[in-house]
Amino acid sequence: MPEVVRKYVETNNIANLPPIYESIWETYKEDVVKYAANNSEARIIRHIMSTAHLGLDSRIKFQNFGNSNYRSREVGEAFRNLDDAKVMQLIYPTTDTSPPILPDMKKSPRLQFLDTGLINHELNIQAEMLAMEDLNNAYKGAIIPHLVAQELMSLNTSKSVKPIFWVREKNQSSAEVDLVVQFNTMVIPIEIKSGKEGKLKSLHQFIEGAPHPYAVRMYSGKFNIEKHTTRSGKTYFLMNMPYYLATKLNEYLSYLVTNY
Repeated sequence: MPEVVRKYVETNNIANLPPIYESIWETYKEDVVKYAANNSEARIIRHIMSTAHLGLDSRIKFQNFGNSNYRSREVGEAFRNLDDAKVMQLIYPTTDTSPPILPDMKKSPRLQFLDTGLINHELNIQAEMLAMEDLNNAYKGAIIPHLVAQELMSLNTSKSVKPIFWVREKNQSSAEVDLVVQFNTMVIPIEIKSGKEGKLKSLHQFIEGAPHPYAVRMYSGKFNIEKHTTRSGKTYFLMNMPYYLATKLNEYLSYLVTNY
């Protein structure tokens, strides 16, 4: 948000920023109601705008969204209008491990907002985040994945491309990978978390079904590339990247597949 950045540069005081965030978000709330087809839909959109940030840490259901009595069809239509307006987008999962990456619109989506700073403001966690050593701990681990997804979306300057994540939904064997991206003829899994490699169980399940040996982890540590083996014995290369390198992902993937 340019106005927020300008105010911070001028004053060097983060305490001056909340009123600007509040003004911007209230303006969006007032503006998006224009996309409503009728008064009923306008009320649902207002409800979504007031509660959606609380569901950032999980996939959403349209039925009774935000502890409401609204029906799935009504909420879904309101969300699609907000999606068209780019205020908050519905991010659907895929089950593909090779191109093309096709979203499964029958599965529960996640939400991607137009700006992570506005989300932090709505959640009232900005001061808390300043004291954190690892931002992956912010709001149940949901802020950094949202930010990384926003950074990757910014790489598509000529067209609007939504981020997408991967799931495998089977009894007693479900898995979910934070993001997947297509690089050349490969679908690359991206996990966004701290912790040791051994905790990346969902990523292992993706790799075992993928026709290549490459994976990425965005985390708070230093850049390195590690060689690992899944439970089934498949060898793969895990490229660990600091969060701030998200916009350089394509360059680093090129290095990875060229040298490993």
